[in-house]
Parts: sequence; structure tokens; C-alpha cells
Amino acid sequence: MKIIEVSKIIEPIPASDGAGVKLKRSIGVEPNYFDPFLMLDEFGSENKDDYIGGFPPHPHRGIETVTYMLQGEFEHKDSTGAKGRMTSGDVQWMKTGSGIIHSEMPTMSKGRLHGFQLWINMPAKLKMSKPDYIYIDSDKMQVHKDSDKQVKVIAGRFKNVEGPVKKHDVEPIYFDVDIEKDKEFNFQLPSTHNSFIYLINGEIKIGEQTHDKVKNSTLILLSKGEKLLVSALTKAKFLLISGKPIGEKITRGGPFVMNTKSEILQAVQDYHNGTFVKK
Repeated sequence: MKIIEVSKIIEPIPASDGAGVKLKRSIGVEPNYFDPFLMLDEFGSENKDDYIGGFPPHPHRGIETVTYMLQGEFEHKDSTGAKGRMTSGDVQWMKTGSGIIHSEMPTMSKGRLHGFQLWINMPAKLKMSKPDYIYIDSDKMQVHKDSDKQVKVIAGRFKNVEGPVKKHDVEPIYFDVDIEKDKEFNFQLPSTHNSFIYLINGEIKIGEQTHDKVKNSTLILLSKGEKLLVSALTKAKFLLISGKPIGEKITRGGPFVMNTKSEILQAVQDYHNGTFVKK
């Protein structure tokens, strides 16, 4: 069984999005695209001025957005009529398909806001499908616990714990892992998948080969293989995310990701002439 090693270590860059929300961006900059993953942002601050503007109404087409709240609250509204309040530990997995207009606004003015947003590409055959989203309450998610670690399963399966996101075309794996110092996390990944770890805090070692130090808010791209071994040099927390590549050419246009430039231009035209949201 081939051991998975570190392929590349990337320090996220400071950025802002929405109405000035400060964040750290990795995928979407470096690497620009890690098929099927288009973007990964970590947002987090105890200063309300860094997040209070939130993400006012904006469109998407051709992608899935996965928002995971570690701390804080967001109110979600979208053009399908769906709305809800995300609280600490909740996940919103939105399939934008042919087009959706949504907003995500903080419902707090004090305290810490901390979370992640991941963009996943959709294959051409699904890009113009009907929008849909899965709202997952934290208390509905299964968690594996033992003396070494805790694994919250959002998608995929860890031991006898299965995530609520199933029958997905890229067969995603999305774990939130807390691990104690000097303990190990072992997992078998599909050799077909592109996989990465986002280290949130602490320090870890991956695989058997020597690699540069990785500590706090770091993106770690993984080599293809089957056996993943993560050793905690300190108490640590990280996301493990993996998905099957789609293997199609993509074209980006801000919040739209399609397969051709003409499809991007059509999305822009639809948005401006009021036909973006399909009935």
C-alpha cells in the first residue's frame, strides 16, 4: 500500500471578499485549481470590523460552496426562498447549478467568527442543474471519538461513522480532526483522489519522508497514494479534504465557473438581464 507524502506546503495569503471580510486564501491562488477544488478560504477574527460587512447578495453558477462554521453565526438567504441561521459547528453544502443568488451575513457583533468556505467544481453535465443545498446541523453530524483523537465526519466514512453528504459525483471526503500530542491519525484514501490537509492549529508530520515544518493555518497538498499517516507533534486540529478529479477544462468568471468562455458570458448576461435564476 503506497504511503501518502507531502507534495507541497503552501502558506495562505491575506485577502478580503464580500463587504470587506478579511480571510486567508489558499486554493484559488496557489494552487489556482486542485481538481475538483476551486477555492479554499479561512475566515476568522475577534474584531467585528473584520467580518461585520459579511457577504451581501451575490450570484453563483456551476459550482458547489461548502461553508463550515467553527465559531460564530451566519444568516443565510437565497433566491430559492431558503433561509436559515448557521451556528458553531454547522455546515451548508450548496449546489448552485444553473444559478443562485445568496447572502451570508454575520448575526453577531461581538465575539469570534471562524470558519471555512470551500468551492467544489461541478461536472459539465450538472452545471445547469436545479440549485439545491443541504443544511447540516452540528448535532446531526456523527463523530468518532477515542483516547487519541476526535473525527467529525461531514462527508465520507471514518471507521463506523458516516457523513451526511452521500451519492456525490466527486465522492468527497471531508473530516474535521482533533488529535492529541504524540498520537497518530491513520486513514486509507482512494488512490484516484486529489487530497489535502488544512492545518488549523498545532504542528503535525505527514507520511514517512522528511518535510518542512508545518504549523498553524497551512495548506498541505498530498501526493496520491492509499495510506495516510499524520503524527501530532503538538495537540493539533486540521481538515482532511479529498475528492475525485472531474478532468474537464474550466473557465472562471468571478463567481461563475463554467467550461467555456461563452458560457461565462451567458451567465453574466443572464444576471444583468434578470433571467439568471431559473424557475
